[in-house]
Amino acid sequence: MFKTNVGGIDRVLRIVIGLALIVWFVFDHGAGPWHWAKLIGLVPLLTGLFGTCPLYSLLGLSTCPMKRA
Repeated sequence: MFKTNVGGIDRVLRIVIGLALIVWFVFDHGAGPWHWAKLIGLVPLLTGLFGTCPLYSLLGLSTCPMKRA
C-alpha cells in the first residue's frame, strides 16, 4: 500500500526507541499527561516495523537505499 521509505539504521532506531518508550510506559506507574505521552512510542515502532513513514512521504524523503536495476 505504501512505498518503503525507511532504511536499515533508521528502521532499527525507530523500533528500539519505540519499544523503549512503551516499556517505560508499562513499568513506570506515574500519573498525568507525561505518563501517557510515552505512548507516542507506538508511532516510531509501527513506522519501523512497516518500513514506511507518512511524514517522509509528504516531504519526499527516504532513507531506504535505491534499488539498482
